[in-house]
Amino acid sequence: MLAAAQRLRRSADFAAAIRGGRRAGRGTLVVHLLIDEPACASTARAGFVVSKAVGNAVVRNKVRRRLRHLVRPLLADLPAGASLVVRALPAAAGAAYATMALDLESALTSARKPRRPR
Repeated sequence: MLAAAQRLRRSADFAAAIRGGRRAGRGTLVVHLLIDEPACASTARAGFVVSKAVGNAVVRNKVRRRLRHLVRPLLADLPAGASLVVRALPAAAGAAYATMALDLESALTSARKPRRPR
């Protein structure tokens, strides 16, 4: 379980991270990372979106628990005030834990890279 200070709860926080953050997708998930929030927060925060397309309630909760467990150690590496939204894709329902871990780390690394100038 994530601490209360590490969780995104308001829909406005989710919307800000999805609209203003960098997006990186992999086979089982999509990551939205918003780093340029004010640094008044003491820690990075994370939220999870697992829709009904992933599966029934049992499957969705299993995917959400796995994602929470995978994100917890990665939050310490993010700057204070960062918002991370992890959206599970339908492929996450049947994916192995190791596959989800690789996808999450790869997507987060990609989202943290600076953008190339156009």
